[in-house]
Amino acid sequence: MPLYKHYSFDLWLTLIKSNPAFKTERTKYFHAHFNSKKKTIAEVAFIFRQVDLMVNAINEKTGKNIDADEMYLMVISIINDYSTEFQGLDMEELYLEMESLLLNHMPLLYSEDSLRVLTELKSTGLSTANILSNTGFIRGKTLRKVLDHLQLTDLLDFQLYSDEMRLSKPNPKFFQLMLDTIDQDRHPEIGLHEIIHIGDNPIADVKGAKAMGINTLLINSNHLSILQLRS
Repeated sequence: MPLYKHYSFDLWLTLIKSNPAFKTERTKYFHAHFNSKKKTIAEVAFIFRQVDLMVNAINEKTGKNIDADEMYLMVISIINDYSTEFQGLDMEELYLEMESLLLNHMPLLYSEDSLRVLTELKSTGLSTANILSNTGFIRGKTLRKVLDHLQLTDLLDFQLYSDEMRLSKPNPKFFQLMLDTIDQDRHPEIGLHEIIHIGDNPIADVKGAKAMGINTLLINSNHLSILQLRS
């Protein structure tokens, strides 16, 4: 270890996972504040899940990015039987409220192995690493605070998020941006065969990276874990 010069990591369900308390509190907040049709807690939670799945699929298909504001507006609209009365909403205030909820119910390491393997890669001084992540309800600027808290930031050389770049995996332009950002001073003649992208999504992570000629490792959604990088 390391087997590669550069390691690109997905974030959600690869290195970190949601704190269940956050989604519970978020659902309660929308149920209390944006629920003129008196939907149940379970119905509001279901709407969040459906919007999340729909937007992920759209972003994967188009390679673009639907922003957190748009996703929250979709949720509010559906809760209220597809109302379009959004004029009185302060979207920045709403996002800050959601960010506060998230930071009070901080995401968790997917496993302790996440931190352990990244630390081992960093300690060799032979490889570099990045985050290449599609975002949804939570923006990259907030995820950077999360990674600081989880002590992952110093183990990474850079972080790229779809909401900031307006690109989503498996879009080859997003992977190309990752390739272009690798430190050329440390890896002046790096080849695609010396780079690996690790993630849990067969479409966004594996299909996207393979289309660029980059090595891939699918973990967590199958029988493999991040410990496979030690092999």
